[in-house]
Amino acid sequence: QVHLVESGGGSVQSGGSLRLSCAASGDTDETPLMGWFRQAPGKEREGVAAIDGDGSTTYADSVKGRFTISQDNAKNTLVLQMNSLKPEDTAMYYCAADRAYYIHSVGAVPDFDYSGQGTQVTVSS
Repeated sequence: QVHLVESGGGSVQSGGSLRLSCAASGDTDETPLMGWFRQAPGKEREGVAAIDGDGSTTYADSVKGRFTISQDNAKNTLVLQMNSLKPEDTAMYYCAADRAYYIHSVGAVPDFDYSGQGTQVTVSS
């Protein structure tokens, strides 16, 4: 079992930045693949970013160049740095972890084996 707890959400104006963190605990060695997905009201879940077992990253086209995913393995922490935020980035953001090593598509992140409770991000225009 892996337990994920997100933090760092909040409200910012368009163009601002936020840094989301995800603290992982439990059998984290069994989940080398990690990522973030989001869900806005009335919309489907959307994979945002992922980092695989080799440290390679992949992003949704909508966030490329603005968001950066990284991890601190020593601290079992996953981070999503979000810059140049837009109102359309408003959503609940979830951390996720999977037993797979690689990912074929960032769209798969919402279906990972484990996910947290989420942290709200609100961007005003």
